[in-house]
Formats: sequence, C-alpha cells, structure tokens
Amino acid sequence: MPETVQSVLAAWTVPVPFSVAIVLTAICYLRGWRQLRLASAKRIPLWRAASALVGLSMIWLAIGSPLGLLDEQLLTAHMTQHLLLMTIAPALVLAGAPVMPLLHGLPQGLVESALGPLLRWPLAQSIGRLLLQPAVCWSAATAAVVGWHIPAAFNLAFEREAWHIVEHLSFLAAGLLFWWPVIQPWPAVPVWPRWSILLYLFSATLPCDILSAYLTFSDRVIYPAYLSSSHLFGLSALEDQQCAGALMWTSITIIYLVPAAQITLELLRPNPGMRVIGKMGIGGASPSPKSPGTD
Repeated sequence: MPETVQSVLAAWTVPVPFSVAIVLTAICYLRGWRQLRLASAKRIPLWRAASALVGLSMIWLAIGSPLGLLDEQLLTAHMTQHLLLMTIAPALVLAGAPVMPLLHGLPQGLVESALGPLLRWPLAQSIGRLLLQPAVCWSAATAAVVGWHIPAAFNLAFEREAWHIVEHLSFLAAGLLFWWPVIQPWPAVPVWPRWSILLYLFSATLPCDILSAYLTFSDRVIYPAYLSSSHLFGLSALEDQQCAGALMWTSITIIYLVPAAQITLELLRPNPGMRVIGKMGIGGASPSPKSPGTD
C-alpha cells in the first residue's frame, strides 16, 4: 500500500455526528417500513427497503469514509464523491419510497406537532410543487454540476470546510430533485408525459459530457489546488484530472441509460386498457400512485 494512502487511512476517524445521523435515518426508515408491512404485506416490497438502506450507505461512503480525505489528494476521488452524492445515492434512496416509512418511523408527536402542519401549509405545498417541476429539477442539477466545477467555486470549497459542506449538501439535494421526476416515488404525481423523461435524461447528459470532455482533453490542470497535493498511484495532476473526467463521462452515460431503457420498455409494453380496433395501443402515462409501494 502506498505510504500516502497509509497516512490518509491513519488520519481518518469516523465522523460521529454524521454517522449517527445516517444510522438514525436508517432506523426511522426501517421502523416505519416495518409498521407499514405489518399493516399490509404488499405495502412496500423488501427490495425497496434494501435500496433505501444502500443509498444511505452510499451517502456515508462519500462523506464519512476515507474517501472524504482522499478527495484532497485526487480529483478522481473528489469526482467519485460527487457521483455518489448526486447520481447513485439519491436514486437508490428514492427507489425506496422513503416518504411514508420516514413519516411512520419518526416520533408521532414530532409528526403531528411539526411536520404535519408544515406539510398541510398552503405556502409549503406551493413551494413543493414548484421545486418538483421537472424543469426546476433539471435546472437545479445542472446548476450544481456546472456551478461547483467553476474553478473559483471549486477552490472555495476546497479551501474552506464550511463551503465544502455546503457543496456536499447541494449535490445531494440537487440529486434528489433530479431523480424525483424519473423515479416518481410516492406521493409523486406525473407532471410531464412519461416519454418526455427520455429527453429529460438525454439532455441532462449534455452539460456533464461537455464538462467531462473539458477535463479529459485539456492540456493543463484546471484546478491548481491539486498541483501541490500528494498524488497517489503515480498519477500526475493532469493524469488524475483526465481520469476524473473519464470517470464522470462513462458513469453518467451508463447510469442514465439504465432508467432510459426501463422507461422505453414501459412505453413499448402493450396496455390492455388502450385497445383500438385491429391493434393494441401503447400506453405512455404512468399510473397514479396509489400507495408508497406501488410497483
């Protein structure tokens, strides 16, 4: 093992407050999931619970594991953090239909006295509907990706821990918003036709492709902070940057292709409720969610 890696592992300590927050969130989810399963065995399938827990684990891996220290040594590690926080973890968490389990898992006094009135407040509902518009979700994700990779913003987050935390939170929040119209967890209501999500996913790859191509093919180091850091595995700063760009390019392409393929299959699947004389119609609209476990 390289000496620098050993020094990073030696310096790593478990971030207790953050780890406790992740564990408590998982416990609340499982508590609510169990209550819902006892009420109805088909309420939320086991695979959804597993997806949510893996998603929470990915959030901890991005921030709480030694990867959080390696991001100061390698841009590739930094890019891995961003992919986990914005692309992988939010999709897994939302696939777990987290709203109902968390509402049932939290102390009922808190739900009835604080969360319930907040969720019923007309202003909060209006803000929620606005934020969950697909155009807003797409714009938030694009702004987070592009904005934090502007050298001035990147260096600010690299040099100041408070801004680094803000960066992580904004990536996670933007990731949850981005995946909401794609996964449509309960109680999501489709706003756009289902076929339009294919364009939504395709267009989202374009800014990522431009950024990753810029990092991969640039002949100079974009972020000077990595020039003075200790590079691992014999990578120069420029080679590290190229690896980070290639990682972003390939990962985003593959990850976005998975839901796009699934949605395409849904659109091509015959819908018995849309028959016309002589042929079977194709149903493009998603059914309205009836419960958090609707598959």
